[in-house]
Amino acid sequence: MYQFNYIKAKSVEEASIALSNNPEAKILAGGMTLIPTMKQRLASPEQLIDIRQIEELKFIKLESNNIIVGSVSNHFEVYDSEIIKEHLPVLSRLAENIGDPHVRNMGTIGGSISNNDPTADYPAACLGLGAIIKTSKREIEAEEFFIGLFETSLEEDEIVTQVSFPIIKNSCYMKFPNPASRYAMAGVFVSKSDEEIRVAVTGAGENGVFRWKEMENALSNDWSVSSADSVRISSDGIMSDIHGNSDYRANLVNVMATRAVENLINEY
Repeated sequence: MYQFNYIKAKSVEEASIALSNNPEAKILAGGMTLIPTMKQRLASPEQLIDIRQIEELKFIKLESNNIIVGSVSNHFEVYDSEIIKEHLPVLSRLAENIGDPHVRNMGTIGGSISNNDPTADYPAACLGLGAIIKTSKREIEAEEFFIGLFETSLEEDEIVTQVSFPIIKNSCYMKFPNPASRYAMAGVFVSKSDEEIRVAVTGAGENGVFRWKEMENALSNDWSVSSADSVRISSDGIMSDIHGNSDYRANLVNVMATRAVENLINEY
């Protein structure tokens, strides 16, 4: 590692001021993405602003027809929440299968979506459910939040404070995890509400998480396993690396989508 300044913020306001005063600073929540990139010299912030102990960001609550999760809630807390298990169990199961116990107890939902890692799970839930991300400045729809690979619409001095998930119980997330890291090599989130069907894909796209419109249209016309199985995603724009080429990953996306729809039809 290298030398850097460290600030332990006590409030969102304090963290925001520190971030505004130093454009080279970075927010530290769980550190599951930031710390490894710093170790590899892929990022070299001169200051870290630790927000993990800010109490106003630690909560999980039911509000109207939404589950609201504070941004420093870790993955284990999301998995273990009785509120989430009762009202949005798909989110609990998603969190349960993130990484290993160390990652689940350190990584945070705010950090996960703020980094927009292309293999992360929460971005698929945000896009697949139509979540609203609240920051220290504004509210952003998931559609507008995720821009590209490791890129979001967050401004330099903006901090994610909470994520609001609509309660859509008719939803399922299926992923094929890398056997070592447990990151998604392909993850598909499918939700079916009275208004629409949404399908979000993570772990496969060269530009990160995305909605699979062709699958959404097919399922809207015919909500069936055969309909899901008939749609094939192109390998164009799909990641290719040492873990699997684009054709392999595209096939994984197809399989995970079909399994998600099959699970939903059998369950509901």
